[in-house]
Amino acid sequence: MSLNILLWTPEALEAATGGTLVGASRAVTGASIDTRTLQPGDLFFAIRGEARDGHDFVRAALDKGAGAAVVAADHAAEFDGPVLSVPQAADDPVLDAMRALGRAARARTQASIVAVTGSVGKTGTKEALRHVLSAQGPTHASIASYNNHWGVPLTLARMPEDTRFGVFEIGMNHPAEIVPLTAQVRPDVALVTTVEPVHIEHFASLSAIADAKGEIFSGLAPGGVAVINRDNPSFSRLQAHALASRAGRIVSFGEHPEADVRALRIVLRPDLSVVDAVVMGQPVTYQLGTAGRHTALNSLGVMAVIHALGADLARAALSLAGLRPPVGRGERTALRLPDGEVFLVDESYNANPASVRAALSTLNGIETGARGRRIVVLGDMLELGSASEAHHRDLAAAVEANGVDLVFTAGALMRNLFEALPVSRRGVAAATAADLVEPILKTLRPGDAVMVKGSNSIRMGRIVEALKARYATPARRDSAATAAS
Repeated sequence: MSLNILLWTPEALEAATGGTLVGASRAVTGASIDTRTLQPGDLFFAIRGEARDGHDFVRAALDKGAGAAVVAADHAAEFDGPVLSVPQAADDPVLDAMRALGRAARARTQASIVAVTGSVGKTGTKEALRHVLSAQGPTHASIASYNNHWGVPLTLARMPEDTRFGVFEIGMNHPAEIVPLTAQVRPDVALVTTVEPVHIEHFASLSAIADAKGEIFSGLAPGGVAVINRDNPSFSRLQAHALASRAGRIVSFGEHPEADVRALRIVLRPDLSVVDAVVMGQPVTYQLGTAGRHTALNSLGVMAVIHALGADLARAALSLAGLRPPVGRGERTALRLPDGEVFLVDESYNANPASVRAALSTLNGIETGARGRRIVVLGDMLELGSASEAHHRDLAAAVEANGVDLVFTAGALMRNLFEALPVSRRGVAAATAADLVEPILKTLRPGDAVMVKGSNSIRMGRIVEALKARYATPARRDSAATAAS
């Protein structure tokens, strides 16, 4: 992500990383670890990936106009262009240098910093915060789901010095992963959207997941604010983590009568929601440009953060009307068939039991045509441990409760759901997402509403791409529920 302003001077780069610039550097206006998306002026970090070593791509980065490439000292002599040679004091010295630069970016800014985690909804909530805060000052936020051991320091390293608000998404799938990330971010406000049995195969229990999410409070700046979902059964456990941190106060949100930011009424419509709420005793009514109860409830967490930051609450409430879902998390597209339209809801980015149920509920609220059906296309949900088959099979009740007419499934795990359904609701069960494309194309008819969802590695997005390629029309693109996983 290249910026139009000078992000780092040569002197600042050397001071932060302990490295040495070799060759005349160009202006550094961004940072990247991927030559496919690198922009001229980006600082390219040659980190080691699971399959490839970033040093193999340094020449390509420099040819594309990188401001400089950060390389391990034993590789520096291999390149003619500007490189920042960093000492080999770590297993991956380049990743260590990126972390150091991220810490330097955090140290130099006067921005108010927010960190967001949660089993479900963290990306959508992060995007909502980005949206409302951008209307109130220069705002820097994670792109996509850059929330892991390289995504967080990369996002920090990209943060301009004059940022007013910073919003960072922090993820995990094992215990103790959040601690070093929140220590780098040092948030003024930390939000946990919810705790659900996601990545459960790596944890002994749901309580262990709550403990892992609660790690985010360990990095709070002294006197910071912990924001917690009051409706979630893990509230007390998260509250205990906040109390043990340096938090100055705890703010809760939800429909619970004791929530500090509480929904009095949520009106759900097919393509938007209206929320009547009380925010720390102040009545606020606002409209969301996205649908779904789960999105409306997460918006309460957004309002809690806005209040905690001392930002303009009324302005934030107005901004929420223009909120749109992130890619693969509820985008709606009208598909033009020869004799009518089909409504596509793209939830293909990721999936777990909670987000699938939320997405099915949203699909239930979509009005179909005269002969239209509600069709859901589901791919395997991963990292659910020994109870994985049961988690898939148990979705049958939600399918029935939400009036789904036809179900297509991809993957061996989702076949458990398929076989639990009555024959009348079964579409096609296939081994892969690609195998479903033609059966779905042949099945669609005018008036249908179809939703696609599955874990990211199942590649359900291919189905969305195929449907758009065959039938997409610019006639209408509406917002939808953000059921981020």
